[in-house]
Amino acid sequence: MVAVAILAAGRGTRMKSRLPKVLHHLGGRSLVERVLTCASVVQPKRQLVIVGYGGDLVQQSLSHLPNVEFVEQTEQLGTGHAVQQLMPHLQDFEGSLLVLNGDVPLLRPQTLTALLATHQTNGNAATILTAQMPDPKGYGRVFCDGNNLVTQIVEDRDCTPAQRQNRRVNAGIYCFDWHQLAKVLPQLESNNDQQEYYLTDAVNFLSPVMAVDIEDHQEMFGINDRKQLADAYEILQTRIKDDWMRAGVTLIDPTSITIDDTVQFGTDVVIEPQTHLRGQTVIESGSRIGPGSLVENSQIGENVTVLYSVINNSVVKANTQVGPYTHLRNEVEVGQNCRIGNFVELKQAQLGDRTNVAHLSYLGNATIGKRVNVGAGTITANYDGVKKHHTKIGDRTKTGSNTVLVAPISVGEDVTIAAGSTVTEDVPNDCLVIARSRQVVKPGWRLKPDEPAT
Repeated sequence: MVAVAILAAGRGTRMKSRLPKVLHHLGGRSLVERVLTCASVVQPKRQLVIVGYGGDLVQQSLSHLPNVEFVEQTEQLGTGHAVQQLMPHLQDFEGSLLVLNGDVPLLRPQTLTALLATHQTNGNAATILTAQMPDPKGYGRVFCDGNNLVTQIVEDRDCTPAQRQNRRVNAGIYCFDWHQLAKVLPQLESNNDQQEYYLTDAVNFLSPVMAVDIEDHQEMFGINDRKQLADAYEILQTRIKDDWMRAGVTLIDPTSITIDDTVQFGTDVVIEPQTHLRGQTVIESGSRIGPGSLVENSQIGENVTVLYSVINNSVVKANTQVGPYTHLRNEVEVGQNCRIGNFVELKQAQLGDRTNVAHLSYLGNATIGKRVNVGAGTITANYDGVKKHHTKIGDRTKTGSNTVLVAPISVGEDVTIAAGSTVTEDVPNDCLVIARSRQVVKPGWRLKPDEPAT
């Protein structure tokens, strides 16, 4: 049985923010949510987040995740003190406790799996994740014998000059036998320059304790300020993009592209420069996105092209062309083989297959049928100043340039609407609609040279 505890009580003063440090976002998710997501690979029986500063905000931000428990640390007196707060909550727990940091978001799931496996296979009282750091300044040093059994852990600020030459550092990630740890937690003391209770001091009371080195020391990268947050994002982006390029996705100029690790791709996808892919986005096989596009929480079908456009919370089906300068937002669904062109905005609209909206149009709160041609400048006037209203356009209908459809309104199938019409009443199938003032021509009308303007 496994429990996971995440230390997330600190304010993070170096972030210079009113937001708790663990709620700052990295690649579309908060730091603490990233840690929880990584820990899910070990299928924990209990998930406990230790909160302090901004605890209500942390709880609120994680409310969408199932089975997360919150433990309050009213005073932040060190990592040992934080884990002491678990004792009333894990009185009857028997098994392994993984202790993670809410500000160390780059751990790979396989790293935690290996840590837990080593811990359980060897029957350790504690197992510590370590790394050989090129520059270990700021990290606690871990001292081991020839069998990777830990003999001592010393915080960087408490190291002697000789001890600082050791490059094996403590990543702050632990796996404990909870029963043994619970016995020694009350023995921790704060005899150090920070007057804090260090969880690392538990090593002095537990045996055996083993170190597990990770190959990629960047996984243990901790975040304390905005510069480190940006550095972590760069590490994450390199990791994501390298993985997808190895999987067969073409990234043209990867340095100008950003991709959340929640995004999924099919085969033979091409991502052009200055394109940004966010959230729960899926790009299916053969599609080409960009340059200069943003796609967020959207599903893009096969063989779709998107050029200089923004797509949010929408679905674009196969073989459709989007852009340039198109904006799809708020639950738009575009069918197959459509063309959505220059300076078109769609909002809460559903378009059938082979429908074209080629230029300069706004369609909001609308249901558009199949094989409809929407003329340049067509607008659904969907807002009356109080409420939004719906527009329906039937299959094979054509709207002329500068048509205004005043909702609520229903236009039938096989309708042609004359250019410049303002349509305010429902239209039946198979007809021509002309809804504009008759043109009036007054020959010879102009101001006389001496006639004053009125």
